[in-house]
Parts: sequence; C-alpha cells; structure tokens
Amino acid sequence: MSAAPAPDAKAPITHRGVFRIAYPIVLSNATVPILGAVDTGVVGQMGAAAPIGAVGLGAVILSTIYWIFGFLRMGTVGLTSQALGAGDRAEMSAILTRALLVGFTVGIVMILAQIPVFHAALSLAPATDEVEALTREYLTIRIWSAPAAIGIYGLTGWLIAQERTKAVLWIQLWMNGLNMALDVLFVLGFGWGVGGVAVATLIAEWSGLALALWLCRDAFVGPDWRNRAQVLNPAPLKRMMLVSTDILIRSALLMTIFTSFQFVGAGLGDVPLAANQVLMQFLMITAYAMDGFAFAAETLVGQAMGAGQRARLRRAALVTSHWGLATVLALALAFALLGGPIIDLMTTAEDVRAEARSYLIWMVLAPPVGVAAWMLDGIFIGATRTRDMRNMMLVSFVIYCAAVAVLVPWLGNHGLWVALLISFAARGITLWLRYPALEEATEKPAAA
Repeated sequence: MSAAPAPDAKAPITHRGVFRIAYPIVLSNATVPILGAVDTGVVGQMGAAAPIGAVGLGAVILSTIYWIFGFLRMGTVGLTSQALGAGDRAEMSAILTRALLVGFTVGIVMILAQIPVFHAALSLAPATDEVEALTREYLTIRIWSAPAAIGIYGLTGWLIAQERTKAVLWIQLWMNGLNMALDVLFVLGFGWGVGGVAVATLIAEWSGLALALWLCRDAFVGPDWRNRAQVLNPAPLKRMMLVSTDILIRSALLMTIFTSFQFVGAGLGDVPLAANQVLMQFLMITAYAMDGFAFAAETLVGQAMGAGQRARLRRAALVTSHWGLATVLALALAFALLGGPIIDLMTTAEDVRAEARSYLIWMVLAPPVGVAAWMLDGIFIGATRTRDMRNMMLVSFVIYCAAVAVLVPWLGNHGLWVALLISFAARGITLWLRYPALEEATEKPAAA
C-alpha cells in the first residue's frame, strides 16, 4: 500500500467527496462493538461470571482514561488540516512528531502511575474480590500498551486531516481482527483466561501503532519531522498546548455529564438503571454514525481555515451538515420503527424491556436534537476554535445540572433523559451563536 498524495486543499467540496471521507470512519466504528462481543464471548466460554465482569470492567476503565486523551486526535486533525490548507508540509511533519511525543510521554506516565490510577478507578467501581483481582490482572498487562494506544490518536488524526480515512479503517480492521484471532488462541487455545484477553489487546495495539507509522511514512521521508528547531518551535508548541488543554477540559465536562447521568439513574432504581444502559446503545449508534461526517467537517473546515478561504469554509460546514442532518433523520425514523425490537434483542428481562420502551421517545428525539452539537463540534475542531468549544461546553454543563435538579424530582427518569437532551441542544445553540465569529476569523491568523 503506497502512501497517498496530499489532497488538493483548493479542490471543490462535493457531496461525493464528503461521503468518501466519511464512510470509512463509519465502517471503522462498526468494528468496535464486534470486538467487545468477541472479548465477552471468549471469556464466557470459561463458564464463570467473574472473568466476564473483569474484562468488561477493565476495558471500561482503560477506555474511559484513554478517551480523555482524545484531545490528541482532535487537536492533530485541526492543526494538520490547517497546515495542509496553508501548503506548509514542513509544519505538517512537525505536528506529527509533536503528537507522537505527547502520546508516548502520556503513555509512559500512565505506566508509571498505574498503581494509584487503578486503585482510584476500582474504588469508584467496587466489585467482588474475585472480579477485582482479575480486573487488576487485566489492567496491569494492558497498561503496557498505553504509549501505543494514545500515540495512535495522533497518527489517526494526522491521516484524517489529509482525508486518508481509508488508512484509518485499515488500522482499525487490522487491530480488531488480530485482537479477535489472538483472543481465541490465547484464551481457548492456551487457556490463559483474562490475562490472555489482555495480552491479545496489548499485541494488537502495538502492531496497530506499527501499521499506523508505516501508513504515515511520507512524513518521515524528509528531515522536517526531526528538525529540532521546527518541532520545538515555541509558537506552535504553545498553540498545540492551548488547543489540547481546551479540548481536554471540554471532554472532561462531557464525560462528567454522561457519568453523572449514570449515577443519577442508579439512584432511581435497578430497573430504570438497566433500561438506561440499554437505551445508551442507541446514543452510541448515533455517535458512531455521526463521527464520519463530523470528521469530514474537521478536515475540510481546517483546510479552508488554513487557506484563508471563507466561502470554502462555509461550503464545508454546509455540505457536511447536510449529510449529518440526513443521517440523524434516518436514525430517528429507524428508532421509531424498530426501537422496540432492538430493545428486545438487547435484554430478555420483561420489566427492563417495558421500562426501556417507555423512554423510547427520547431515543427518537435524541439524533435530531443533538445533530447541531455533533456537527458544530467537528466544525470548531477543524477551525481550532477550541476556546469557544470549552466555554460553550461549560455553559451547557451548567444548564444540564440545573435541568437535572429541576426535572428529575418532578419527572423521574423521564426528567433525566430530558435533561440530557437539553444539554445536547444547549451545546448546539451556544456553538451556533459563536459560528459567525469563526467565519470572521477565517482570513485572520488561526487561533485557539
């Protein structure tokens, strides 16, 4: 597979081009739940509940931690796409080096800090002694791939910025395919149990890093990637730090919303909690489907911002948003028609089925209510207007907290879902109010 040439940042933006960027991301996301199902299915063959719980808990802990460092992918997309739009190939290579340095450094810190980090995580999610012991075994093996797992964020962001989303799909297919094959070999073949699942993921993530580096090899052809003065230039370093910090704060607030949603739901009873967990899968489906078009917005808006082309930026925002709107309307219709059968597939508990169905209306409304937030996130990431993202997320978080305080005592779990949708709407509205300033900044030097 040869390295792809950089796209023409001044070529017309078409619906065909947007779909070409988006569909590999949608396919890539579709492989994620398949891997989770295989992990669960393999350890399920051990004939005990504890290994299943341990793998699930360990995966959630690490996924949550790694998700926080998603700023590396988002920031890299915005900065790289702008450098591409400006025709600055040297800066593009330097950005990749900076992203790798950050990813590897964070990963090493994670390895060194694993004892207190895992202790804190397990104290927040207490389990039986057996499950906790197996979870620790899983975590202490998988943590050694932290530099690779976090470094891949930077590499995939760099590829997405150049519209090379097929390469991202190949990375995901390779990692998940190898992981699943090694799951079967290590657990069912060698009898390694929970540790075998962890070793399989460890190998898959390091091999995924190697493949991603090979796919990014054009960045390492010239001397720019190792030009110390270029890589450590204080101005772009400061900008990268500001962008990353803003996105980190924004992501932490978003995670707090979803975590608090689970905690408040837990206080409403076991059946509402279980129903909420089932219904959360509808939101995951929506997010996975929307990622492709949000990523396309990141790429195309960033290129337009770097080139200083206001009309092109608006065209990128409109075309990608049209695809996003069509997607959420299709999802809302699908959830309205098929939501009940989907719920029945996910649980056999009749009380949970009935409870989940009573909240299905919110799943139908969630995609169209949230579309502005999802698409504007992509637009603002591409423009690296991350200060606005941070501030508007803070406003939305406060609105969400107020909605929970008012609506949950009044409407119970319905109120909790309404509060979550209000937070989606608040993000979309507040970012939309900041959009004119984003366009005005197109012909000025990019700022976080």
